[in-house]
Amino acid sequence: MCPWGHTTSPRARLRANCPTPEVPIYFIAERNLLGRPSVYGYEDDAYRFAFFSRAALELSVVVQGWRPDVLHAHDWHTAPAITWLATAGTADPRFRGIPTLFTIHNLAHQGQTDWEIFQHMGILTHALHEEPFGAVNFMARGIYHATKINTVSPTYADEIMTTAGGGSVSGLLRHRHYDVHGLLNGLDYDTWNPATDPLLAQNFTAETLPDRAENKRALQAKLGLPQRDNVPLLGMVSRLDWQKGLDLMVEAMHRLMNNYAGEAQFVLLGSGDPHFEHIMAQMASYHSSKLKPIFAYRADLAPLIYGGTDMFLMPSRFEPCGLGQLIAMRYGSVPVVRATGGLADTVTEGQTGFLFHDYSADAFWDAIARAIYVYNVDKPRWAEIQTNGLTTDFSWERSAKHYQTLYEWALTR
Repeated sequence: MCPWGHTTSPRARLRANCPTPEVPIYFIAERNLLGRPSVYGYEDDAYRFAFFSRAALELSVVVQGWRPDVLHAHDWHTAPAITWLATAGTADPRFRGIPTLFTIHNLAHQGQTDWEIFQHMGILTHALHEEPFGAVNFMARGIYHATKINTVSPTYADEIMTTAGGGSVSGLLRHRHYDVHGLLNGLDYDTWNPATDPLLAQNFTAETLPDRAENKRALQAKLGLPQRDNVPLLGMVSRLDWQKGLDLMVEAMHRLMNNYAGEAQFVLLGSGDPHFEHIMAQMASYHSSKLKPIFAYRADLAPLIYGGTDMFLMPSRFEPCGLGQLIAMRYGSVPVVRATGGLADTVTEGQTGFLFHDYSADAFWDAIARAIYVYNVDKPRWAEIQTNGLTTDFSWERSAKHYQTLYEWALTR
């Protein structure tokens, strides 16, 4: 049972183990709040995640009698756990003094809801400056109450300190800037491995880079594009959201399809904004031999796009870290990205990819044109850029060590 309001709510717990290493994972089951087709996207999301956070604390500390060294919460969805520990939880010696780390993955989503949620959580507290009258902002609460805070890239940590990047919580972040750290996300190199990935037509490594060409041919054949080795094939795998720079993509695709930088092909995998989907579908009807959009989530196709395209586009408005460019480099697709957030921290101009700074169609197109120029006229340099990306370490092995240091700092506080 989980304390919720003036009563308790039934919930079940299920256990599973990660095979390597063997780490127990507990699942919380509750029919009304958590038994939904999607993880989020409902009007009562704040109540659903507040219940989940409270149930997770109750499961670990009360039911199992286990006191964590550090509680690590991610984004506003689990910030209610940090909020409860820092308020109502201080009255219970079993919970008192547990240090917390709050990781911000995307500041754009803040989990705002009504003040009544604190009645359900058993919390009596004051309002924050960042909260409108009668409202709760769980992103702000996580930042305010956490022992330590981190974002998923160093540049994003700096960007959210500004009004443009941090919006209504930028002042709170500046107030806590000594406790805010930027740590890059990592990739699971066992899962994302072009040498062993079964979804590739041809496995390869940095030492066998020429073998990669088979993936380009296989991707072109699968999508019904002409199999042309010397025509650059550009790709994008993304949810189609305003954050991802879709307005820049429209102008760039118009120029690309009309050969402003020479002949090229483009493949898009993703779904989301209906307006953008309509534009891309209409453009594909005019350029059916050059442009292939797939408006879906296709985990079976994504690795072949990463492993078969020559360039990977990410013209994001903002990008807390980004995994697309990391996977692309791991699979030999040269990223063309905007220098923001984690994109700026992971892609180096002319060495592992191509960057642009101004959020404009002209700046984006200039970066694409530079990449296509190198691809067409300097094959040795292009292969060197690919190899640099393939051999740069963005594994969790490196990132995990930084998180361990943050846990230790939180414990000393």
